[in-house]
Amino acid sequence: MKQLYTIQEVARMLGMSKDTLRYYDRIGLVKPVREDNRYRMYTPDELIDLMNIQIMQYAGFTLEEIKGKIGFRKMERIAPEYLAEAAAFLEAKDAEIRRKIEHLEKVSRLLRLAADTMRNYSAESDARLAAYVRELYRDIRAGRRPEERGKTPQ
Repeated sequence: MKQLYTIQEVARMLGMSKDTLRYYDRIGLVKPVREDNRYRMYTPDELIDLMNIQIMQYAGFTLEEIKGKIGFRKMERIAPEYLAEAAAFLEAKDAEIRRKIEHLEKVSRLLRLAADTMRNYSAESDARLAAYVRELYRDIRAGRRPEERGKTPQ
């Protein structure tokens, strides 16, 4: 028989609250077995699912996205159409994350320029900051996505 873990053991091992585990059960994300006493008991495979959920949440996936995509590991036969759909979903999520990274890099550049301007104020540093602010503002007003924007000043 496979090793089974109580909700308390799983919560401790994975650093999750018991309420979170109960919620995942309620929404059907992870379905632990129920013994005669009705206690939730988790298999090693469910621990792996829970670890994958934590990783996917860390990567920015919503629970709804995870619920729709995580089940493929358990399927007897995986349809090629499903694999293509899952791959397209992951690629779109990767593109979204890359856009966010580029946005955060631009914000970080702005903060560095502003701090440098305040630390070593000169007409040149002020002009450099103002030019960068204008560029960012134009991009925001134009609604351009990060990959459509021009290069940032150095």
